[in-house]
Amino acid sequence: MQLLYYLATPPSLTPAFTAIWRRNLRVWRKLMVPSLMGNFGEPVIFLLGLGYGLGRLVGEVEGMSYMVFLASGIVCSSALTASTFEALYSAYTRLTQQLTWSAMLATPLTVDEIVFGEISWAATKAVINAAAILAVAAGLGLVADARAVLVLPVVLAAGMAFGGLAMIVTTVARSYDFFLYYFTLVMTPMMLLSGVFFPLSELPDLVAVTAHGLPLAHVVALVRPLMTGSWPTATLPHLAVIAAYAGVSYWFAAAVARRRLRR
Repeated sequence: MQLLYYLATPPSLTPAFTAIWRRNLRVWRKLMVPSLMGNFGEPVIFLLGLGYGLGRLVGEVEGMSYMVFLASGIVCSSALTASTFEALYSAYTRLTQQLTWSAMLATPLTVDEIVFGEISWAATKAVINAAAILAVAAGLGLVADARAVLVLPVVLAAGMAFGGLAMIVTTVARSYDFFLYYFTLVMTPMMLLSGVFFPLSELPDLVAVTAHGLPLAHVVALVRPLMTGSWPTATLPHLAVIAAYAGVSYWFAAAVARRRLRR
């Protein structure tokens, strides 16, 4: 019943959330190199290993080389990974171990502003990682033209959605082990069923329809054309789904956080 009460109360948001964003940025700058190596290294290995290795066996996919096909998928999956890990492990550490959230609540900041600040920082991490991988892809000749720059605002919106979903888990979790449920039941299936590694057209009809309900599938549908020299179709519906995930997940995460912190 308490959760229903908090869900019925709209989040209260002001520009004060930028204070949390700036705080996290200053901390990240001190750990920038290991952070980038951890979140950026694995996607690049996937791109090079699967792209060159498996690509020789697969050949062309949807009229393009598998390496080109995979590059756009890796950009999207790296956004998912970066924003999710930030909103899970880093935010949870600040919430429970370092008690940073409690210290912030001793200021005029509200729970809603802290949650949105954390999600917006997670989205920023998604953009940083995606931009780095996009630069690598461009250096390898896997980007068609300059319209690929438009991938970054798409990734920012996607990062808000992925970060919001992860923040729900963070506000519910009582230990780090709880995150394994999210990885196993949500994140891994989403990566495998959203067109990152193979086209959705290769999936059974029922699975493909289900996959279109996942936010990552809509991100891939927008990013892949931009990286391969064309314009995405049904742009507004794809953006609407991403925005809906971002808005609803933030609302829910803020409500659960308010109940947990009783504010």
